[in-house]
Amino acid sequence: MDIATLERWSECEWMIAPQGKMRVPAIIYATESLIADMDEKVREQITNVAKLPGIIKAAYCMPDAHWGYGFPIGGVAAFDPAEGGIISAGGVGFDVSCGVRTLHTGLKVADVEAMKEQLADALFQAVPAGLGSRGKIHLDNEAMRAMLRGGARWAVEQGYGRQEDLEFVEEGGCMAGAEPGEVSEQALKRQQDEMGTLGSGNHYLEVQRIAEILDAETARAFGLERDEVVVSIHCGSRGLGHQIGTEYLKKMATTAAGHGIELPDRELACAPIFSEVGRSYLGAMRAAINCALANRQIITHLVRQAFASVFSSPELPLIYDVSHNTCKVEPHKVDGELQELYVHRKGATRAFGPGHPALPDVYQATGQPVIIGGTMGTASHILVGTNRGEALSFSSSCHGAGRSMSRHEALKHWQGRSLVDSLASQGILIRTRSYRGVAEEAPGAYKDVDAVAEAAHASGLSRRVAKLTPVICIKG
Repeated sequence: MDIATLERWSECEWMIAPQGKMRVPAIIYATESLIADMDEKVREQITNVAKLPGIIKAAYCMPDAHWGYGFPIGGVAAFDPAEGGIISAGGVGFDVSCGVRTLHTGLKVADVEAMKEQLADALFQAVPAGLGSRGKIHLDNEAMRAMLRGGARWAVEQGYGRQEDLEFVEEGGCMAGAEPGEVSEQALKRQQDEMGTLGSGNHYLEVQRIAEILDAETARAFGLERDEVVVSIHCGSRGLGHQIGTEYLKKMATTAAGHGIELPDRELACAPIFSEVGRSYLGAMRAAINCALANRQIITHLVRQAFASVFSSPELPLIYDVSHNTCKVEPHKVDGELQELYVHRKGATRAFGPGHPALPDVYQATGQPVIIGGTMGTASHILVGTNRGEALSFSSSCHGAGRSMSRHEALKHWQGRSLVDSLASQGILIRTRSYRGVAEEAPGAYKDVDAVAEAAHASGLSRRVAKLTPVICIKG
């Protein structure tokens, strides 16, 4: 991206002033080097977002932003229904409620290193991964609808986990307002055998070492200690979420003109929040959020079983679970007054600061854990939400490294088998059913995740707490 076209507000804050049909400015949070590496398409997409009806304050880009469908990945925008605000399937993403949950193991890295091969094999056997992967759980339509209403709470009721898990899951494990009746039969069919599966792409199950503590006080509150081992699960709503996104984008594209909406890009197809299509999509999207929460809960249960088969039954309690492809109704301050806004976060995670009522008691003094996922061969990070983030980005932060190269380009640069061997030589075990998938997700195809985390910290979106490095990674 051409830095000369941006107005610099601070070290990590850049502004594109309203021009043409932009209703609000676009703001990008990133260092100069991260900005320089962003595709010009990011600028085009975020300025198009700023043209949508009812948008409030600004359209935001996180430090990991890159080209996406409609919204850039790493895009955040809030809409006011009283101002003609819209809901956009492209502002949520196809993998609805894709997110990360991280678990304690209570084990030291030396404990895991001694049993690393056995643990890698146990996890690989326990959690199905890969394109079209299917699990051992089959849900008929009645069970599917119960799951779509209940989310992780439903999963716990079915024996997949413990009641105390739910305290550390966004929305308490169940998104209110889900309407399974707005989910098509095709979407239900695609998901019937996919619960408890990782899928493909950038999804992973990773055993990680706490390599560095950057905020000792917050780390203690999160229960993090150097050289201990945690497990992170990154996945979403699988085929169901993708089907919902596909179907509702078409509906929104065909009805937009009838609502007087002029789309700056067909990929930004949207509908007024309280229109028939808008309400229908919200109900289906919330059901997909519950699908993703249930999916990560089931995988948690499978991970615990795998660990118990290798070690003496560690409990693996949750640190936190948070999504990064959602639209949530949240109260936010606008010109000093609280307003109920529909906050789209696509490739961006909620990052509430200290004292927020949505957080569990144990995190009231610190703020919300913010999990930034890594790339199989590089670090991941745990940050914490800040009160300053409310004014900066509607309490939003980045979600991962962010791609710097397309999957197609990555295949020209790397071979999966050689990558697996290279990572093994660095002490990182990879288990996968697709070497092509590994090549597409090569660490070199992503931005520098350390730089992304530092930019989030420097801008005030969230604050760095701990750095994690991979030990074992299960990939689709």
